[in-house]
Amino acid sequence: MARKTTRQANATRRRLKAARGGKAAQVKDRKARRKADTKAVHGKLPQWTKPEIEEAFRRFAAANPVPKGELEHINPFTLLVAVVLSAQATDAGVNKATPALFALADTPAHMVKLGEAKVRDLIKTIGLYRTKAKNVIALSRQLIEQHDGQVPHDR
Repeated sequence: MARKTTRQANATRRRLKAARGGKAAQVKDRKARRKADTKAVHGKLPQWTKPEIEEAFRRFAAANPVPKGELEHINPFTLLVAVVLSAQATDAGVNKATPALFALADTPAHMVKLGEAKVRDLIKTIGLYRTKAKNVIALSRQLIEQHDGQVPHDR
């Protein structure tokens, strides 16, 4: 890793000092966060117990009993495909491309029948569309071969 020149180091110090605004509380908070982050990187933070995890999910469910994501979908398969397509893309961009795709292929069997080239054409507006089309077809084949064409309800 290249070392910073003195000029770069001084500029960095000035930016940090300006960002802190000279406030002791901000500096203390930043140091505490840095210390906690270092512990987390080395796996030294205490892990949640099973009751703590269950309580967190109970609170999530109480706060939002029917959570809804941004991705538009028809069924579990189309949701899975939308999630695959959303990597390195915005949900809005995915939502623009998927209606035409899902109108033609809303099951793994229909997706495989559609073929990689047609899927690629339908999702061209999404970044990395070539690789994503190949992965959607592979995913569809795997669901057919290993799960009778259904998205499993567990991991």
